[in-house]
Order: sequence, then structure tokens, then C-alpha cells
Amino acid sequence: MGDTRNILLVVVIVLAIFIPYQLFIVEPMMAEQRAAQEAAVEAEGGEAAPGDETPGAFGGEDAPAALGGFTSREDALARSDRISIVTDALEGSIALTGARFDDLRLLRYDVAVGSDEPVTLLSPQGTRGGHYAVDGWTGAAGAPSGLPGPSTVWQVAGNSTLTPTSPVTLEHVAGDLTFRRVISVDEDYLFTVTDTVTNNGADAVSLSRFGVVRQEGIPEDITNFFILHEGPIGVVGNSLMDRKYNGLERDGSMERTGAGGWMGITSKYWLTAVAPGDDGEIRARFEARQSGGRTIFESSYVRTAETIAPGSSITSVSHVFAGSKSVPILQRYQEEAGIPRLDMAVDWGNFWFFTRPFFWLLHTFYQWTGNFGVAILLLTVLIKIPLFPLNNRAFASMAKMRAVGPKMQEIRERFAADKQRQSQEMMELYKREKINPLAGCLPILPQIPIFFALYKTVFVSLEARHAPFFGWIQDLSAPDPTSLWNLFGLLPYQVDGLWLIGDYQLGIWPILMGLTMWAQQSLNPPPPDPMQRRIFAFLPIVFTFILSPFAAALVIYWTWNNFLTILQQYVIMRRHGTYTEVDKLAARLHSRVTGKPVPEFALPGAAPGLTPAAAKPANDVKPAKGKAKDAKAASTPVDVTEQVESSTAEPAKPAPKPATPGRRTASNPAAKKPKGARKAPAKKPATKRPATRRTPPAKPEGEG
Repeated sequence: MGDTRNILLVVVIVLAIFIPYQLFIVEPMMAEQRAAQEAAVEAEGGEAAPGDETPGAFGGEDAPAALGGFTSREDALARSDRISIVTDALEGSIALTGARFDDLRLLRYDVAVGSDEPVTLLSPQGTRGGHYAVDGWTGAAGAPSGLPGPSTVWQVAGNSTLTPTSPVTLEHVAGDLTFRRVISVDEDYLFTVTDTVTNNGADAVSLSRFGVVRQEGIPEDITNFFILHEGPIGVVGNSLMDRKYNGLERDGSMERTGAGGWMGITSKYWLTAVAPGDDGEIRARFEARQSGGRTIFESSYVRTAETIAPGSSITSVSHVFAGSKSVPILQRYQEEAGIPRLDMAVDWGNFWFFTRPFFWLLHTFYQWTGNFGVAILLLTVLIKIPLFPLNNRAFASMAKMRAVGPKMQEIRERFAADKQRQSQEMMELYKREKINPLAGCLPILPQIPIFFALYKTVFVSLEARHAPFFGWIQDLSAPDPTSLWNLFGLLPYQVDGLWLIGDYQLGIWPILMGLTMWAQQSLNPPPPDPMQRRIFAFLPIVFTFILSPFAAALVIYWTWNNFLTILQQYVIMRRHGTYTEVDKLAARLHSRVTGKPVPEFALPGAAPGLTPAAAKPANDVKPAKGKAKDAKAASTPVDVTEQVESSTAEPAKPAPKPATPGRRTASNPAAKKPKGARKAPAKKPATKRPATRRTPPAKPEGEG
């Protein structure tokens, strides 16, 4: 079997197992867990999570429904006084209303190749795709009103520009409680929010700190690819918690409790997250609800309540991350800031035990070469090396299967009406040729997760974004910009946006991928069923169209992987003396150039088989010295038709040759025995036949 058929077969098997498991086991279990969590929340009472607040807590006057549409970014920013953010990596501002992180641009990343416009990560409430983070406090019964929340107006005390060397200080008073907040930022993407709360009253007060990240509507630039998670995500009690936008919109909410963690909302390359400063108990929650005509998505946590005695103070630390999902930076914050498993924001997939080391190797090669495309090529070669023994066994078995293809086809035609006999003859052929039909498939199975893990590594790598390769590829994270429909730029028009073909431009790399896929299929034994042959012959064209809108990095990887597989498989098959479609094509081209006749093996429709140097007699037995060239070993069964064709001395009708003890005589419906003749004894020892044979007369009926 070929790699493509094996991959498709494995995918079908996995889906056949996974879908029923998901529907009948996982979903009922999750429904029970959600019901238990909701019951636990109702039983707790007292504490109010940010998800339990009404939309008015975030400023009902700013709701889109009240404004009759979206608010421009400039108008939204002007609604609140602000403190500026100025670092080498970030620029933006923090709104004093709610101390919201709602205006942030990433200076190290541009929106497009050749553009000077930085990526906008955070946007104010009410704008198109509003996305922001808030850190605040909520209290139990008896707590004063006006606790810091999404709509609280803070006052600046001192510096009003936030830089890595100059933090800002905010103050707010709620009843007898005084809140003093110090916000600092490092050289990359981490904000540290340190709150000191002083109880000036006569009674103790219990407060809980919360953090929430909000996304208004599903982002317009969402990748929405099945192998990538985009949406609410978090780590609670050292366990990953995630839900895609559509799933959360359907379920409504999801909740979990644990010791420490972080909560956020992620896209393919960017992350906004909030995290407590220690590993205390938290209650984490995802929620989706309707507000102002759109769906609001929230990812939040609430810490266990802390009691502040009269006249005393507490200090609480939390973090806000807003930036790119650069793995070295995420891992540094795990160590320095104590944010557990922050690098899980990168979607490593189910085969993370392969994806993580692959990513490390890819990142290392990228640092060595300075070209992410070259790093992909080197990593693919490196992974192919330890897989060589498995591929060698698989391709060797395929070569043998291809060599005996004509014999298999002859058996199918001869016993087309007798499937049982056909199976028996096939098994005899496998034993005689020492072929295991499954040997070509089994070595491929362990490589399936490795293939998908490497594919996933290339797909999620931030380094591929706007990374150039060679030639016309200037962004490995974007599709190949060339198009077949304008002859790869030779015709003076663009095909972007054209009906039907605009999304399938068929660039040079997707076409190369399709050609390598066809070449790889041509090296594999063809399927026995004609319909299957036509289907698999059409697959390279289908995959060419499917992969045309994929990122160039993925198509280059797939093409390079196919090329290496073709090279390895071709060498192995030629070592076994087997013709390939490549040999046939080369022979036909050579004949056309030189004017010589096309070799028989290269004629259209010729069956696959052994090269002349590797071809042997059917039974691998050399004729004895002095005998005719067509003489065979006595222990080999001889076909009656072959006797007729080989006997040129006399045209007499053939008689059946005694069979070798313990073996059957080959049958051929076209060769009929004379009427009245009967078969020779089945177990009579066979004898050698002379070079020139005379056919004995048929025995009379009933003669013993």
C-alpha cells in the first residue's frame, strides 16, 4: 500500500473510534461535570465572579446596541483618561476607567509584509472586535459598594507614563477601604499589578481578587482550522482548560477549580491572559453570553477570599500578559513570574510528546541558518534518518508486491468466478515468493503521529510568520502568491477575489506537491480494483487544490517530505530490480530523443514487473546442462498450456503431467483434456521431461 492510502485509512479508523467516544462517553461526562459545577457554585453563594456581573458592570452606556453600531477606535479611546505605555515591544495606553488594558500594539510585528503598521492586539469596548483585560476585586455580603471593577474610575498618583523603568501608581477609595495599585511592565509583554488594600473601618472585610479577559464577537481574522485552538484557554491546577468559540457559544459556560493557574483568550500567534501572583485556590470560568446584539466571550478567574482586619492591610499581586506566543518568552515567564505552564498557550496538539522536541529542533536550526524554510528542510531530513529502517522494510515489501503484480492479476482473471480458489492461489503465491502483504502497511503506522506532529509544529510556529524563503516566497505563513490562472504572473491581471478560482490559485509549490504525490503513488503497487485505481489516480489533483490556500511553509514541508520518500523508495525498488513509472517515463523520453524503439516494459499499459537483469524463471531453477532451455525441475508443477506451447516436435494433444507429491496441478480453463482421458494419480512422483517430447496416446476409459 502507498503512504497516501495508509494515511487515509488511519484517519478513517481514528474518526470511527473518536467520534462515538466523543458523543457517547466524553460529552455525557462533561455534561455531568458542568451540572455538578453549577450546583457547587449555587451552593457557595456570597462570592460574585466577574462572569456573574451584568453587562452594565462593563459600562452599559458603551454597549453597541445603545450606539446603533460599532464605535470608532478614536472615539472609544477618548471616553476615558489614560496613562501611556511606551516600551521597545509595546505602545498603547491603559484606561483609568476600570484600569483596563484595552489599547495595545505589538511593535515587533507588522500586519503585513512590507507594512510599517504594527499588529493591534487590544481594542476598547464597543469597537469592532473589542478585546481587553481587567483586574479587580469583588466582595462577599457586607462589603462596601464601589469595589474596583470594570467601571471604576481610578486616580493617577504621580507618573502618567508607563515604561520598563517607571511604573505608574493608581488610587481608589471604596467606603472604608483604600486601594493603591502599582502597575509595572518589563521589556517584553508582562504587566505586574500590585494592589495594597487598607481597611480603615471598624469591621473586618472579606475580598476576592479577579482577572478577566473579554472578546466581543468572534474575531474576523480567526484562522478557524480544525487542528488549531483559538478562543478561551487557561491552566487550572496544572491542567489545561480550553474551549473554541463555537463550542463555548453552544455550551454557554465552563468552570473549574484548582490551585493556581492563568486564564486568557488566544489566537494563532497572540495571547492575552490574566494570572494570580501565587498558587492559591482559584475558580476559573469560561462564559459566552449575548449583549448588544453580539456574543461576548469571557475567560476569568476569582481567587479565594481574603479577610482584612480593621486597621490592617494586605498586598496582592497579579499579572497580565499581552503579546506574541514566543515559546522562549512564555517559558521565561513560567520560571521568573511563576505562571504555571504558560507555554501551553501554544497548541502543541495531541502528539505534544513529538511536537515539543520537534519545535526545539526547528528553533535551533532556525537560529543556525537564519532561514525558517531551510530549518524545515533540515528537520525533515533529520527525522527521516531514524525512520529509515521502517521505511526500508515497507518499501521492500512494496517492491516485491509490485514485482508479482502480473502473477496476481493472472490469478484474479483465471479464478474470477471462484473467490475461494482465488484466495488460496494468492496465499500460495505469497508463500512461494516470501511476501507478507501487510509488511508494507505496518511499518507506516508508527510514522503517522510523527508526520502529523511535524506538520503541526510547522503550522503553529510563530517564526514562520512573515519569514522569507527563496525566490517568490516572502512569507512562509501565507499561501504561495503565484497562480496558474495568470500563468504565474506572466499575464497582466490578478486572480484574487475571482469567483470559484480566487481561493484556489494553484501556485508553483502546490503544483510541485501534486507532482511529487503522483510520483510517489506511481512507485506503489496499484490497487486491484479498477475503481480504486481511478480514485487514487485522482487524489494528487484533489490534494493540489486542497493545499493551494495553505501556508507556504506547510506546502514546502509536504513537497520536501514527498521528495525524500520518493528518493528512498525508488532506490529500494531498483535494488529489488523492479520497474517504476519513473523508469517507464524515462525510457519513453529516451526513445523519443534517440529515435530508438520503446522498450517493451515502457509501452503504455505494460504491467509492472522485474527488470530483465532481475527476472528469473518462475520457479528459480536453472535448466540442466545438455537439456532444452525450457526444461524445468521435476518438483515444479507444470501448466498444461505451457506444455502445448513448448512442444514443437509434434502437434499432438497434450497429456497431463503427474503432479508433485503434496501439490496441486496448475489449472487453465483454456486447456481442455481429451474426452475420455482421466487425470494421472495425484501422488505419483514426477519425472523430468526430455527436450523433445512425444505425447503418449490417451488412456482408454476405465483403464487402471
